[in-house]
Amino acid sequence: MILAAMVVVFYAIFKFLTPTNFGSPENLYSYFQSSIIYSVGGCGLYFIVVMGLFDFAVGANIVLSSIIGVILSSKFGYAGFILGCLGCGTLIGIIIGFLYNQLNVPSMIVTVGIMLVLESVAVFAAGGVKQTLDPSLRFFSGAPGNIILAALAFAFMWFILNYTKIGTYCNAIGSNEFTAKNMGIDVKKYKLIGFALLHFFVGIMAILTVSYGTTMTALTGMSTMSRNFQPLMGTFFGVAFRKYGTPISAIVVGEFIIAIIFNGFVALGAPTTIQNVVTGAALLVIVTLTARGKRGSVVK
Repeated sequence: MILAAMVVVFYAIFKFLTPTNFGSPENLYSYFQSSIIYSVGGCGLYFIVVMGLFDFAVGANIVLSSIIGVILSSKFGYAGFILGCLGCGTLIGIIIGFLYNQLNVPSMIVTVGIMLVLESVAVFAAGGVKQTLDPSLRFFSGAPGNIILAALAFAFMWFILNYTKIGTYCNAIGSNEFTAKNMGIDVKKYKLIGFALLHFFVGIMAILTVSYGTTMTALTGMSTMSRNFQPLMGTFFGVAFRKYGTPISAIVVGEFIIAIIFNGFVALGAPTTIQNVVTGAALLVIVTLTARGKRGSVVK
């Protein structure tokens, strides 16, 4: 009810301020189509954020996995595209989880280093050329393809949280890692699984991202970092509402709320930089609400 009320309130505000170019049924459907891409990434981030971890390499992996998927699609069609994105994404997640466990340094430090490496690998893989997905392979660029794939991702997360130990153990580690170890939980194992799951979902997000935009360009200089934060905001919605047993729906609706806000400012004619202001302010508010009572446990 709280999330539904937030949707109605933000919609009403921007519809009142700019009634002619915001909030039509077609606009809302477009907002939803773009928001589900970030919702998939938010579902993946949930598995590590509940353990107090963070990953700066998400954006870099989206770019690299997209490029690898597009390159393989030119030779193997849909099989190369899907397996390239998923395989590259998951492999990188396993590498990050392994390095985090072995190096015993904060996840932020590990993933910043990995981000810089992945950006360089993406430039090398792309050969300095913008990678364009063939028009015959764009089933996931819009409905129903993107909705079907996103729904499968949400169903997979629901299954993991409700029918496996992973969700329970991740929550236990995030609540008190020392107690979790004393309970016999292999903390390092489940952190590795958390990173692997995150980047499997990043692989799905890469499929949706490059299908929606049709092209992907390799970036350097930490430019991929901007791709980290919008899915992260959806994750914080999920963390905030997990006590009600609704993290997936909270992530999806939360991302839709963020999309309404962003597009509302665009409809008002605000400069594009306002999105950065909104992103930063929203992150501060959401982190404050979700981390209350657990100060100091947000990032490890």
